[in-house]
Amino acid sequence: MTESKAWDWSKNESNQWLIPTIESCYLTESWKSKGFKKFLDLGCGLGRHSIYFAQKGFEVNSVDLSDYAVNHLKNWAEKERLNITADVCDMLNLPFANGTFDCIIAYNVIYHADTQGFIKSLEEIKRVLKNKGELFITLLSKDSLTYQNADLYKHIDNNTILRDEDDTEMNVPHFYVDIEDIRKYFVEFDFINIPVEQTEYNLKNTENMSKHFNLIVKKRGTKKVMGKCR
Repeated sequence: MTESKAWDWSKNESNQWLIPTIESCYLTESWKSKGFKKFLDLGCGLGRHSIYFAQKGFEVNSVDLSDYAVNHLKNWAEKERLNITADVCDMLNLPFANGTFDCIIAYNVIYHADTQGFIKSLEEIKRVLKNKGELFITLLSKDSLTYQNADLYKHIDNNTILRDEDDTEMNVPHFYVDIEDIRKYFVEFDFINIPVEQTEYNLKNTENMSKHFNLIVKKRGTKKVMGKCR
């Protein structure tokens, strides 16, 4: 299993990482309607989802491997007068008790690992998520051109390459899946919706086209074994 590597957020020049994703509005309303309160922003980056969910009344914990990112979020939360607990930690070893959170976002996060690291991170998510709690997660698709042209990159395993075209994620592992992989790795979750594959590319340069799967899944509750009547 490769060692986790943080994004170098000090080299980021895009404001897109300060704007909540389009799914955020749906997730906050859906999760509030289910009485969810305790929220984990896993791999919070600069904090766009943490800030948004805190503004919507959620009790927010945020973690990231990058000191720069966590400090940025803390300063942002202070300016917004929001109570957010933000810490530096590795997604392979989350510092929370079993069944802590009602809901979790892992946006463009746990695929920054090799296959073993992805499996370990998903196990950690499942551990800290409450029974019947929900996870929104994005995964890199094997339909992405970077995976289709994987011979141009250094391989870690059959599903993982090291990318080097962006300064913020230089030599960060990228783990790719297809629908069969999703079925295999999420066998202990229920799908709230069918996984959606979305294409992302620059209209002026389609060579870097990438595809992500968006998933909302629910952790299955533990079934109680009833004793026989005597």
